[in-house]
Amino acid sequence: MSLTIENRRIDGPHGSIPVRVYTPDRQADAEAGLVWAHGGAFFGGDLDMPESDGVARQFAGRGITVVTVDYRLAPVLDWATGTAGESAGRVRYPVASEEVTAAFRWAADAFPVARGWAIGGASAGGNLTAGATLRLRDHGGPLPRAVLLVYPVLHAGLPPMPAELAAKVATLPNADLIGAEAISRMNLNYVREPAALQEPYAFPGGHDLTGLPPTFILNSDIDPLRASGQRYGAELAAAGVDLVMIRESGTRHGHLNEPDNPAAVRSVSRMADWLLSLPENS
Repeated sequence: MSLTIENRRIDGPHGSIPVRVYTPDRQADAEAGLVWAHGGAFFGGDLDMPESDGVARQFAGRGITVVTVDYRLAPVLDWATGTAGESAGRVRYPVASEEVTAAFRWAADAFPVARGWAIGGASAGGNLTAGATLRLRDHGGPLPRAVLLVYPVLHAGLPPMPAELAAKVATLPNADLIGAEAISRMNLNYVREPAALQEPYAFPGGHDLTGLPPTFILNSDIDPLRASGQRYGAELAAAGVDLVMIRESGTRHGHLNEPDNPAAVRSVSRMADWLLSLPENS
């Protein structure tokens, strides 16, 4: 299926937001819509990385109109020391969360599609996606038809890893840089103020999740953040939210950034199949 790809700027609460729109060339091909946020630890990533552009092309090739969001980034964090230098153009919470919310509102209004608009993201983008969904629930929507969360960071502190996961993570060469302490540093760098760690729109895990749309969580297998994804899945289920949760066997965190990895292709196919299985809007 051929695609049209267009870079645009939309109005946002903190100035204009760059977005990239991937549209199937025939209007009839556009069965569903997806607003997608890349990862990058809140301070990295862009619209050209495989986790953004490559993922969007795969979804669009399946007849899904995709809008990727170039949200504003936090100050660059030194993983080893936990320090970050302030720099021009870098922002803190709630800016990125509010920009992803604004992009969803814009897309849902600009491009009607039969099966409605979903929202999704990977890693830090999964956090922004989940936070935006709570904002839309609490402040007049429109509520997404579905939510896609890929190896997301959803809790202010990393939940305890089960023994099976801890054993796998211990085999990673950089295990000391991606554990609970490093995740806490990353999260604090995103919000700056410790009190903000407890805000539901910053880290939805552990908060009221009732009334949220059907959600698909895809976790990497050998990834400390699987602990957050699995805990959030249990919280969604307890709140009565329709849930599909999958662990992609053998993968590490960020595997959607590996376009030649068959598991990355398989992960996107799983999500696209699920989105296209949802009923059309009534």
